Amino acid sequence: MSSSSTPSTPTPISSRIRPNIALKFAEQSKKLSLGPGKTPEEGENAAIAAHFINSHDAVIETECGERLPAVPAEEAERLNWLRDETVAGSRHSLSSSESSHSRQQEILNENAHEPGPSPFQRQGGSLDTANPPSRTHPLFPPLPLYGPPSRLRNLQCQTFRVVSFFFSMSFLGVVVIGSCFSGLGIGIKKCWERIRGINSDVHRPFYKEEMERKKARRKAALRWKQHNDDVEDDVPATEFPPLEGGYDPVICDIGYYARRVGLDAEKFDVQTEDGFILSLWHIYNPHEYTPLPEAERGFRKPEVFYEQKTKDRPASNRRYPVLLIHGLLQSAGAYCTNDDDSLAFYLCKAGYDVWLGNNRCGFNPKHKTLTYSDPRMWCWNIRHMGTLDLPAFISRILYETGFETVGLICHSQGTTEAMVALAQDQRPELGKHISVFCALAPAAYAGPLIKNMYFRFMRKISPGAFRLFFGIHAFVPIMMAMHKLIPPHIYGYLGYRVFSYLFGWTDTRWDRDLRARMFQFSPVYVSAESMRWWLGCDGFAVQKCILATKEQNQREEEEDLAVERGISGVESGMEDTKDRALNAWYGPKTPPFALWIAGSDDLVDGMRLLRRVRNGREPHVNLVHHKVIEGYEHLDVIWAIDVIEQVGREVAQVVWRTVPDEARKVCRVPKV
Repeated sequence: MSSSSTPSTPTPISSRIRPNIALKFAEQSKKLSLGPGKTPEEGENAAIAAHFINSHDAVIETECGERLPAVPAEEAERLNWLRDETVAGSRHSLSSSESSHSRQQEILNENAHEPGPSPFQRQGGSLDTANPPSRTHPLFPPLPLYGPPSRLRNLQCQTFRVVSFFFSMSFLGVVVIGSCFSGLGIGIKKCWERIRGINSDVHRPFYKEEMERKKARRKAALRWKQHNDDVEDDVPATEFPPLEGGYDPVICDIGYYARRVGLDAEKFDVQTEDGFILSLWHIYNPHEYTPLPEAERGFRKPEVFYEQKTKDRPASNRRYPVLLIHGLLQSAGAYCTNDDDSLAFYLCKAGYDVWLGNNRCGFNPKHKTLTYSDPRMWCWNIRHMGTLDLPAFISRILYETGFETVGLICHSQGTTEAMVALAQDQRPELGKHISVFCALAPAAYAGPLIKNMYFRFMRKISPGAFRLFFGIHAFVPIMMAMHKLIPPHIYGYLGYRVFSYLFGWTDTRWDRDLRARMFQFSPVYVSAESMRWWLGCDGFAVQKCILATKEQNQREEEEDLAVERGISGVESGMEDTKDRALNAWYGPKTPPFALWIAGSDDLVDGMRLLRRVRNGREPHVNLVHHKVIEGYEHLDVIWAIDVIEQVGREVAQVVWRTVPDEARKVCRVPKV
């Protein structure tokens, strides 16, 4: 007996896996979402796309067009792949569906090797799943992934804040006590000298200049008071008459110190590609520039290097723009504390268009959508300051000025973020917008100070313990609270004493009478994750370099030592120049470099960077200027009494020497 049946049509693979992919896309979108809207109609505001800044960083765009900080690259890739597969729908053929299914299985298999639950199965609201994957970049380990707000996540955040408050307060207390004890001997010695009628300050290298400047400030304050009291006096004529005066009240205001030297300042808000709102200060001569209305100084769209302004511009006598970026725990005000010898004011009076950038958070943490209490607002480190903050600043300056390039001047951590951003695997295209990169105390290699006890403690503890000690939000935020509560002069002295104890520098070459000013602009808010990169167990403190591993550093040192001893490359096993170029950090888009290295800097090792360039390891870096300033410490390159003679004039000359020909035709020649 035979039987026959109608063969059934097989169900296409696409119809079997497409709903599954759509569901996973919805789960991934919710996992990376901004969070529930304020009203039911606003919904979840889920993630719809990840925009890759480089191969390591992708910022998230939500349904309402908002931007969220970078997430681990694999999470961003998964979001985009699932979106593309979902949108493709039935347009995919059977073969392409099979290929997509294979790719999905590949992703799932890759994640099966990671400890913990599959990323497709994680819930975004709990901090106990906010762990980076086990496969990490040796120099920039991925940051945790914090999902949208939930009751559990908010409770855990508060727990972290409470626990870390007591731990970080204990750590800060140990540092403060240590600094007090270290200064106790100095204080006793000075008191004994005064009792004996000895003035040890006369041995300071610039003691005479300090006294003359102090006397000049007193005369200027008296003249200002007499002028305001309508008393006629012989006020000397000057090109930049002061707009503010009197005895120095010591306040945290860039504009105030600019007006004291006859200049002024306006503040712009700048939005980064991941939604942070940064402060960008513009220093100007009030006799030749009218500040923009506040509405025109607000932040623009998050995209960078947008169209330039079309308004008419002078055909000549324009100022070439320069951007100054500050160091770790500092702010833009660090360039504005030394009256006319402040680098920002000197460059402005010389004829440059001066802009000062404050990195993310600073004194006033702001994000387009996130709040202070959200851990995602603090999930960033040095790489994000370089690849996101720096392009946002430069883009806004080019938009406002109409130029195609800008001169970049950085100190300490500012040099780090610039060097990271310009690296071949980060954001090298930024180089075409920079005419020259001037690095003051370049922080590419660690100095011997990294071996100190308190730094060793921070790199010995695990990432989890670091977060327990210092939290997942701002790093020791009590420091900023003290800034508001303690009188300025006392705060300035304590700030100097603590940082001097931690970083080993002195005020030997500073105008000590201005020390309280200098520390009014620091410390600022930085993320705990940023400090973990600098000092923790899986970042700079261990690798001792910003763009090379510890093993690569050791090999480089051995090769350099062999060169110094005159051993040939074959005998030492050293790579030839062409092979060494394969390990170069920078490519052909790199702007010219200029280095000013402090000869007595224990915090960073600028000589290692200079040797790297000199020994042919960076064939694409054109070193247009370098100088080693003997006796200078880390902060002397911006605060020493003779900083204009040692650094400022040379910076002004180097910037002008590297200005593109087209810009040179319309710019005034600086007075240096």
